[in-house]
Order: sequence, then structure tokens, then C-alpha cells
Amino acid sequence: MSRKNVLAVIPPQVGGREAGSALAGLLADRAHVTVVESAGEDPGALAAAQVIITALSPVGADHLRAAPLLELVQCVGHGHDHVDLAAAERHAVTVCTIASSGAEGNSVAEHAFALILACAKRIVPAHTALAAGDWALPRLRPHLTELAGKTLGIVGLGHIGRDVARKAAAFDMNVLYSSPRRAPRDVEERTGARWTGLEELLRASDVVTLHAPLNDGTRHLLDARRLALLKPTAVVVNTARGPLIDQDALAAALEDGRIAAAGIDVFDPEPPPPGSRLLGAPNVVLTPHAGAVTRETLVRIALAAVENVRRHLDGAEPHDVVAGPGTTR
Repeated sequence: MSRKNVLAVIPPQVGGREAGSALAGLLADRAHVTVVESAGEDPGALAAAQVIITALSPVGADHLRAAPLLELVQCVGHGHDHVDLAAAERHAVTVCTIASSGAEGNSVAEHAFALILACAKRIVPAHTALAAGDWALPRLRPHLTELAGKTLGIVGLGHIGRDVARKAAAFDMNVLYSSPRRAPRDVEERTGARWTGLEELLRASDVVTLHAPLNDGTRHLLDARRLALLKPTAVVVNTARGPLIDQDALAAALEDGRIAAAGIDVFDPEPPPPGSRLLGAPNVVLTPHAGAVTRETLVRIALAAVENVRRHLDGAEPHDVVAGPGTTR
């Protein structure tokens, strides 16, 4: 069997060449692997590539046009918004994620709850004040709350959303979810989640956590109008994709006290520019897209992506196809 050319695109923020070399080692017996930190870094390797593995690094129309031998783009993660799907379809290139592997689910769900708890218990301002010698309890006391009995609204009940719902049960929370299609009855029974419309969910929830994919229909899903539907005591958490929220509208809601707090792990763009309004907003907990990068998760993600590439190299249909020949979107 001839060895195909694989281009592994691993940007510095997720490990760069060091992480890419480890991933390449998993395919060394099956393919010639070139590791780069951006898709256009090595034009010769791009032109020869039959498979691109991308870890959140853009693969745009220009890259696809420059890779005439390309057969597969494998995303190392659940998301695919960094790949130009329309261009991939024009060039008959298959695009896959690792969505069904569940590799990221537990880690992102844990991170969502870390942000929820940090907001509910005001962990960051409490630590900052105490480290500066300020016993801030009298000032913080009116804002501290517990999760038991509160309503958690999950926007998107995919694999990660379901993990979040199951964890909510341990906190004795009531769970609502919103999605374009209702989940199967057995999923609702296992998670204890009740289906409702997005705007009803926003009005009813004490905590709203986003786990939806980013596409044309979900960009700025939470805009100023929808943020205005939230309770003034509500917490917003986003561990999915930054553009799901209008960040300036969220910052304004926090500044005006129209919502209580927000926990944000993803931004638009990433990393956020120093002058981003959200960075200076009150009552916000920020993390640098860290939800899916635990030691354990990175291993599971890499193995899932490599396994899917191996399926393609073996001539089998890869899992989690989101674009390419024969697909409809």
C-alpha cells in the first residue's frame, strides 16, 4: 500500500510543532507526515498533501485551491468553523470532525461547571481582594448564590451538552435545553433535560450555557435582544465558540448590571485583542479556550483524529463527515 502525504497543521497556541510531532508519530507507519503551524507555511507540502489534519487552524479556499491532491481535511475537535466547507465541497474534499468520539465531552463539561461555580461563588473577585488584604465578604455576600434548585438552560444538547446535563443532576438543578430538533426520549430521560424554545429557555434559566455549533444560523445567537430576556441574576457561560455571543452586547449587559455574571472560555477573535471590551467588563471570569485541553483530553482527541485518518487511508468511510462528496448541508 502506497504511503500518502499528510499535512498536520498545529498552531502554537495548541502545542505547535512539538505537539504535531507527537501526532505525526502515530501515523508514521502509514503516511509521510509534515508538521507545520499554519496551512500555508510550506507551499510544497500543501501542494502534495492528500490529507490535512488541522487543530483549530484555518483551512480556507486558498489552501484548498493550492492542494490539488487533497482528499480529506480532518479537524482535531468537534468544531469545523475554521474550514471553508463550501470550498471543500467544490473541490470534492471530505471534511470530518471527531464529534461522535466523545473525546472532549467530559473535559468541556467540567470546565463549564468550573465557570458556573466561579460565577455563582464569586471566586475570582474573592481571591483577588483577599490576596490584596481586603476581607471582601460584606461586599460579596449579597451576590453569592447556590446552584441547587436553580434552572440550567443548555443551548445545544449534543454530546457535550448531555455531559453538562448529567453533571447538573449532581447539583440538584432543573435542566432545560434548546436545539433545532428534540433529542430522543431516552436521551431526555437519561439527562433529565426538558426541551423548550430558545427564548423561553433564556427567560426561565438562572444559568445559560452554550454548547451549539457555530454556523450561519448560530452566529450571534445571543445578541442584545436575546440577552435582554435574561434575568438580572442570570449567569451566561460559553465554552463552545466565541461568535455565538455578541461580545460587545454581553459586555454592555455586564457593565449595566442587566445580568449577574459571565464565564467565557472562547472569544471572537482568538486571542482577543487587548482593547476588547469584554476583557474589562465586571463580573466576568475568562479562560483562554482551555476547556478541551486537559492532559487526558488532548490524548483522546489526537487518537480519535488519527483513527479517523487511518480509516480513510484504509479505504473505509470516515466518521463524522460534515462536508464533501455526497453530503448535503
